[in-house]
Amino acid sequence: MELAGRVDESAKTSLDLPSPQHLQFLLRQKERAGRWIQLIEKIWDFYLELFGQRQTRFADWLLACDRIALDCYQAVYTGLGRARSIPTPPPFSYMETGFTPATFRRGVPLTRLGRRANPFPVIQLPYHRLVNPWTLGAAHHEVSHNLQSDLNLWQEVPQRIHRRLRQAGIGPMATSTWTRWHKEIWADLCGLLLGGPAIVASLLDVVARSPRATQAFNPAGVHPTPYLRVFINLELLRRMGFPTEAEAFHRLWTRLYPSPRGSTIPRSILDTFPVANRLVVDTICFQPYRQLGDKSLVQVIHFSPDYQKMTEEAAQRIAAGTDPGIIPARFLVGATRYALDHRLAPPGRITQNFYQALSKR
Repeated sequence: MELAGRVDESAKTSLDLPSPQHLQFLLRQKERAGRWIQLIEKIWDFYLELFGQRQTRFADWLLACDRIALDCYQAVYTGLGRARSIPTPPPFSYMETGFTPATFRRGVPLTRLGRRANPFPVIQLPYHRLVNPWTLGAAHHEVSHNLQSDLNLWQEVPQRIHRRLRQAGIGPMATSTWTRWHKEIWADLCGLLLGGPAIVASLLDVVARSPRATQAFNPAGVHPTPYLRVFINLELLRRMGFPTEAEAFHRLWTRLYPSPRGSTIPRSILDTFPVANRLVVDTICFQPYRQLGDKSLVQVIHFSPDYQKMTEEAAQRIAAGTDPGIIPARFLVGATRYALDHRLAPPGRITQNFYQALSKR
């Protein structure tokens, strides 16, 4: 509106004094305003679909995911050892086609915004995840990417992993690989601490593919090789106090993939994996960080066996169509997984009651 006012003033001046200088100034003002209009419409186009989805039948689904994400943020920021400035706005969820969830972090310049910074975390969830809420461990994972960024841990975590592995005698190639994986490992482990054992089951839904695909090593990939990724999560699950669940997942995974020796995973990574895995999980989850108020991640957030009992009770309530109560929103994904696995209700009813419970909050 300010630019339009300038064009209007230039136009009035040019009508009174139609000199070449005034007319050319008017044209420059008009061109400048036109460029800004194009940019504003580009930004508007990006957000139009995001906000437009909230006017559709998917509105309650997306609101539910927003509340899970907000609960994750609240759990972390209220658990810090020292108060930090509270990030705002909170994460915003939207639905997308395709297979893979994703996120756009706060403050990251986006091409679709004319290289301007995205002002809030945007979490992209595929339709097939939303319609099957027991697979929404993806929400905890994507939220955790944003938490690592907002907590300013993207630099220190890989530095610590690199230093600790090298001190343990892990070779340069394996160390650099683990360091490159740090963001995805951090998001997995933080998501597991936020949501409990069901997050591992949700991960298995995604990474359990043919042996060739699951054991394929990508030398430039930022994700851990899927075969190894599960064992990384199980290391934390054991240390969280869930040895029985971890062992059950371990038996399942090694039955599906008896040996990695015929895979493309380098021997230097396989041979040092048991030691490196323990050190990386310990470095991320059990060591204090200045950014966490000199607490470790497991001191900031945790999921105890008592929380699992709460989750199982919530599963019974969701299956029956009753209010699950004051249980944190982030636990309700695990409740739907438990209800589905134990056939407490038909899948469609579990989905309906899950979204109904969250949208009422």
